[in-house]
Amino acid sequence: MSSATDIQTAVKARLAKRYRAEARFRLFGQLAIFAAITVLVLLLSSIILQSIPAFRAYELTLPVTLTESRIDPAGDRSEASLRRGGYNGAIQDALRAEFPELENRGDLRELFGLYTPLNSATLLNNVLRDPSQIGQTIDFTFPISDDADLYLKGLTTNTTLLVPGLEATPSATTGNIRIFSGEAVFEPIVSDIRTQLQTQIAELEDRARRYETRAANSAVPDAVESLSREARSARDQAAALRNLAAAEAETVNMSAELPSQLVRINGGIVQIQRITNSGRTAEGRVLVALNDTASSRDWAIWTLETPQAERRISDAQIAWAETLRERGRVEAGFNTYLFTNADSREPERAGVLGAMIGSALTMLVTMFLAVPIGVATAVYLEEFAPKNRLTGFIEVNINNLAAVPSIVFGLLGLAIFITLFGMPRSAPLVGGMVLALMTLPTVIISSRAALKAVPPSIREAALGVGASRLQTVTHHVLPLAAPGILTGSIIGLAQALGETAPLLMIGMVAFVADTPSLSLDGLVEPATVMPVQIFLWSDGAERAFEPRTAAAILVLLALMIVFNAVAVFLRRRFERRW
Repeated sequence: MSSATDIQTAVKARLAKRYRAEARFRLFGQLAIFAAITVLVLLLSSIILQSIPAFRAYELTLPVTLTESRIDPAGDRSEASLRRGGYNGAIQDALRAEFPELENRGDLRELFGLYTPLNSATLLNNVLRDPSQIGQTIDFTFPISDDADLYLKGLTTNTTLLVPGLEATPSATTGNIRIFSGEAVFEPIVSDIRTQLQTQIAELEDRARRYETRAANSAVPDAVESLSREARSARDQAAALRNLAAAEAETVNMSAELPSQLVRINGGIVQIQRITNSGRTAEGRVLVALNDTASSRDWAIWTLETPQAERRISDAQIAWAETLRERGRVEAGFNTYLFTNADSREPERAGVLGAMIGSALTMLVTMFLAVPIGVATAVYLEEFAPKNRLTGFIEVNINNLAAVPSIVFGLLGLAIFITLFGMPRSAPLVGGMVLALMTLPTVIISSRAALKAVPPSIREAALGVGASRLQTVTHHVLPLAAPGILTGSIIGLAQALGETAPLLMIGMVAFVADTPSLSLDGLVEPATVMPVQIFLWSDGAERAFEPRTAAAILVLLALMIVFNAVAVFLRRRFERRW
């Protein structure tokens, strides 16, 4: 009786141990799934957050006058004459009319930096489509410069607005002026400047001490002299800043290394360059003309926290962009340029249309080469090839090719298609052929797996009623294996869609500003593809390319999700269970 009880106890113990092991296994599986989902959510969230600014664009709308003498020099409305027109000058005149007080050449050059001259090509195309606009004033809308766009989106600098509520009086409406007040209204600015100057003084003195220490420890006379000179320079700069920051100083000068201080008064904007009279008077340059010189209590001190020396957009351009926005000339909207333009050196005009068309043409070549050849190879190896050492050798090498790094296929394409056969670089035809070589092993392996999944009884039944081996394969085996073959082929094409390395090797990294034509000619025209476009933008010097890179990644992910969704749909639609 005791032995039976012991056996039952041992069995229960083993069952409890097995249940605990199963519970741990389930827990580990759930934790793994949770970790994978968490990483995926973090990745997508990061990309989406970075891409949000790219889907909005600030556009500038100006009344542009298309004078006949400027737009149509020959006066015959011919395309040749219209292409010689001064479209950029017409845009400049319209922008200059918004700020007629600007006469200095340097100020005008800075003003015209609010847009890229490439927008004149868009105006040219508008006139070519409708020459009847010549002699009229039209509203022309175009993207504002990428630096102004980033500022208006709040990505360049933080700003604060302080309203003193005390009376102030400007001395003039344009040029260099003074703003007077009976109270020390500019004292907060002076205090902030002195605090920052003290920080700079401490950094310079620390730098001087480091140079002096290195000079004392050096045994090379030239190095000692150089370090001592650097130390003296740092000491002299600190002394100059110390005099500037002295509390008893009557005058405090602004600099590009300090946060910018502007005054909004009487409908205009003044850039403060100097504060005198113990904080009662500010001297500066008028950026936007004032309406009058009347005394006012409704004015504000506008602080741009990032110093002008540390950003690409100047104080004047910020003032003009804000003024244009207040006048309704600048408005934000959906960034259609991202999807209707090809690549551009100017971020505000850069788009993915050219890369999407290039990817489509490349994938067409890949599909028409890899799928038929891959499926035919799989059918032969699985259904017709004799099982011998040769076919075994071929199968092993096909499996090995699936693991070869993709850049090797790029080197192969460079050596054979371009160097040996002289085919054009950066063409979808060559890119598609290289990707077809890379995709072939995947298509062959997945197609063979789909053919193996068809029950042998199907083949035996077909052969039993007198069908030939070819008829058995084409009429019975292939239709049943089609869902698996399609799924594997689509997944292989989706993998090819995201490849970059092999395409870099054949020159598809070139900058291509034109959109390839959707025809056979487009197969040999210079083009780029989505992964390469992302690579190029990620390496762009302008900060505005960062959100566009994330947006392009989202577009590529969406295309790949569509590919995989089609594969899942086809499998579920046509799959048969045995």
